[in-house]
Amino acid sequence: MLEIHQFPCLSDNYGFLLHDPESGETACIDTPDAEAYLREAAAKGWRITQIWNTHWHPDHAGGNAAIKAATSCMVVAPKGDAAKIEGVDRSVVNGDIVQLGEWNAEVIDVGGHTMGHIAYHLPQAGVAFVGDSLFALGCGRMFEGTPQQFWTSLSRLKALPPQTALYCAHEYTQSNARFALHADPDNVELQIYARDIDQRRARGEPTVPTQLARELATNPFLRADREDMRNRWGGLDPVETFARLRAAKDNF
Repeated sequence: MLEIHQFPCLSDNYGFLLHDPESGETACIDTPDAEAYLREAAAKGWRITQIWNTHWHPDHAGGNAAIKAATSCMVVAPKGDAAKIEGVDRSVVNGDIVQLGEWNAEVIDVGGHTMGHIAYHLPQAGVAFVGDSLFALGCGRMFEGTPQQFWTSLSRLKALPPQTALYCAHEYTQSNARFALHADPDNVELQIYARDIDQRRARGEPTVPTQLARELATNPFLRADREDMRNRWGGLDPVETFARLRAAKDNF
């Protein structure tokens, strides 16, 4: 079975090491903190062979050079962001396949947070690494893209199997829940989810990964195509409703 080792790093990032015991290969999903990744891999006895970057931001690709220097690993990165990422060996676009041993990961274009942002979906394992495109009860800030682009990206993630485990890159869930309850106050499933999040954080537990099915029912940004959300937030179509939600979150 594929192994996923998750650990906190920097102030609120999560690091992920993806390990295939059969081949012995290990991929870093982004590189927010090179020292932490090298330390965690060594503690597990895993040899880092690849880096899979989701986008160019320094808290996702800043450790590339140090990890590559220490391990001679191969760096995979989104073509749209590759010029801003150090050490890229292979640039990929929507629909490309990257491999870890015999495991395939499909590249999904989820641009919007950055123009070239991608996610890695491993259907055999039922997991997706989504970077800063989608969070538990939230989505990334729209730094570079457009509402149409970002909604199209989120729609690609919405179309994944509902049981997919989504590994997002930050522990933002409690603050996201506060906005979600403001955006969608009558959502009973959201109210239950928010209480669960508070309890988990009080115990010091992570809220990542999350499950797509739960996000589809509770994440306001994924529900911009729902009539009740359009009625509350306005907009003639899901793109406009999403744009209004994103602007409201930016100023919440």
